[in-house]
Amino acid sequence: MTDAQETAAANATQALPPEDPGPAPVPLLAPREGIPPVTADAAGLAEVTAAFAAGTGPVAVDAERASGYRYGQRAYLIQLRREGAGSALIDPVGCPDLSGLGDVLADAEWVLHAASQDLPCLREIGMVPRRLFDTELAGRLAGHARVGLGAMVENVLGYALEKGHSAVDWSTRPLPEPWLRYAALDVELLIDLRHELEGELYGQGKLAWARQEFDAIAAAPPAPPRKDPWRRTSGMHKVRRRRQMAVVREMWTARDGIAQKRDVSPGKVLTDSAIVAAALAMPADARALSALPGYGHRMGRKQLDQWQAAVERARALPESALPQQSQAPNGPPPPRSWADKDPAAAARLTAARAAVTKRAEELRLPQENLLTPDTVRRVCWQPPQVLTEPEVGSALRALGARAWQIEQTASLLTEALSTPAPADPDE
Repeated sequence: MTDAQETAAANATQALPPEDPGPAPVPLLAPREGIPPVTADAAGLAEVTAAFAAGTGPVAVDAERASGYRYGQRAYLIQLRREGAGSALIDPVGCPDLSGLGDVLADAEWVLHAASQDLPCLREIGMVPRRLFDTELAGRLAGHARVGLGAMVENVLGYALEKGHSAVDWSTRPLPEPWLRYAALDVELLIDLRHELEGELYGQGKLAWARQEFDAIAAAPPAPPRKDPWRRTSGMHKVRRRRQMAVVREMWTARDGIAQKRDVSPGKVLTDSAIVAAALAMPADARALSALPGYGHRMGRKQLDQWQAAVERARALPESALPQQSQAPNGPPPPRSWADKDPAAAARLTAARAAVTKRAEELRLPQENLLTPDTVRRVCWQPPQVLTEPEVGSALRALGARAWQIEQTASLLTEALSTPAPADPDE
């Protein structure tokens, strides 16, 4: 292209009108009926329970936690909305048992956004849905690229939600009015969003798939306690020796006990980076510990002594009591090692991943929602002895796949699992 042609092309591009982004979202500034009062006693809870029992249709449910501020993931505010009942804000500190409210809503469909995040804290206070509709998961299945609540409300309903208070300390009492407005708005349009997404899923032929996913979430038991949670300490990959790993374990355990007793986030007691620094340095005494990052001049002698005591406990452990380098494997090894350990399995995995990715693209949904990567790895590492579609389907079902997922992937995985092993270059 000549200089003149490039100039003409640039001028033509500049002359094009800007692409129409569509109407700007309408700011949603306040709940329709105003900010509801916070229910914090038995009398108020009885009124809310009666109102929601008399309501009709689905019930929107949300919970606010104090992640990063308090120990654990308990709820510090519950938001509800239902046709005929309006919205309600409930303080689970003042009303720690909401099982009566949960009972009157037992036959209703609960509408939540990212249900798996809120269900554990709801369960703690006696609220357990039998049926639910997860608007985040519905958005994924419908092919939306952005599935946060704000993005979904904006893209699907045309409203802009306030985004400023999602990470505040919800254990604060009394809760400021702007926070309460934000919380009430989180359920203001949740049912409207549910109805629109249901229509999208129906139009795409995916509504039955979504129902299977929602039923699986509602039926899932509580997650078991995590084994060796100290291994998830940020920066743990730097800790190579077993004695150093013992330091991490001792300090993590001590920190967790203090955090639970004080009801604060463990990171506010001692940072992960400080734990890792102590494990790598193995300080000889509290003075040496105080020179490490995270143990500065603000830390008192008593605190230094308690952390140094954890180091000394790890130092005194016999070899047999030191943690192993890694946990006992629960499933296949990391895929990066498959080519050396089992070339045939590596070939199966490559073919299976490609097939699942292609099908997910055809269906306009994320690959992990079509079939989880863990399920794909497990069936490729240890495939059925008889490679038929029914046998592969049975293997997927045993790994937790839903009927719609099996219907969409069993045949293509049967073919992928038949991929021949690569030829041995030495033969």
